[in-house]
Amino acid sequence: MQSNSKRYSHRLLVIKHGALGDIVQGFGAFASLRAGHPDANITLLTTSPFVELAKMMPWFDEVLVDRRVGITHLRDIWRMRRVIRDGWDIIIDLQCSQRTARYFQFFARPDTRWIGTARGCSDPCPDFRGVNNYQRMGIAAEMAGGVPANPDLGWLLEEAGSSLLHSLAEKLAQPYAVLVPGCSPTKPEKRWPAENFAALARRFIDNNISVVLTGTVADSDVVDMVQSLAPGAINLCGQTSITDLARLTASAEFIVGNDTGPVFLAAATGAPSIMVMGPDTNPEMSAPNGLRCDWVRAAPISSVSDNDVWRALQRLASK
Repeated sequence: MQSNSKRYSHRLLVIKHGALGDIVQGFGAFASLRAGHPDANITLLTTSPFVELAKMMPWFDEVLVDRRVGITHLRDIWRMRRVIRDGWDIIIDLQCSQRTARYFQFFARPDTRWIGTARGCSDPCPDFRGVNNYQRMGIAAEMAGGVPANPDLGWLLEEAGSSLLHSLAEKLAQPYAVLVPGCSPTKPEKRWPAENFAALARRFIDNNISVVLTGTVADSDVVDMVQSLAPGAINLCGQTSITDLARLTASAEFIVGNDTGPVFLAAATGAPSIMVMGPDTNPEMSAPNGLRCDWVRAAPISSVSDNDVWRALQRLASK
């Protein structure tokens, strides 16, 4: 635990482990909690990939790491027990996983309000079937005394850009589109085929719109395939941080990608964003949230054509 000499009216612990899309969908809930509790200590418990991003956020006083270890790691288990029992007035479980249910069952103090879905908790969330993840977390935040608030992303977008983005700006003809052909390696069924991304990339290039391809190192095979079929595209796979992605997509003319974190991030910045979905994504629960975003869905996902996405982008452009 970090020490802090400032005196607070009360203390809140927010649990949100990830992944990136879920963290982004939580921005509204985070802002709501801070607006409703301006004088509270609000601490976020997350996982190591999101600590740097979380420390930039204006909504939290502290950020703690949950390593999500197994029961044989007794030192870490004991540490998590101390975290959960550290005299919080309210614990807001936005993860609502089996792990956090066990934290409630074995670690929570009986006098601590626990908002979530763990059986027996003091403030159980309502039935969330058919409710978007963004709204789910917003409802939980309001149960904890949060008030509706629009999450200002100036903290993410107004920082000085990276050297990568400065060098990219010299190469890009404006406008440009960002394509995100990858997704979680454990869910390849959520990937729109590389050939379709390439067809869309060629259409952008034919319309004098530059194309930037992004993704993690794990996406390199599919991103390389897209570039091989659309040689004019710029490949930034494995070269961008989360903040790079936010700034890159915020200035883009269009963003198109699979059901994956960077598309949620792009939509949150207000950039025109389309998510391509197959039958494994339920838009009622997992559609991105933003001023100018939409989705295209078909079963199988390969039956979504580049023309379907192009028409959806034109509808966004006309808004």
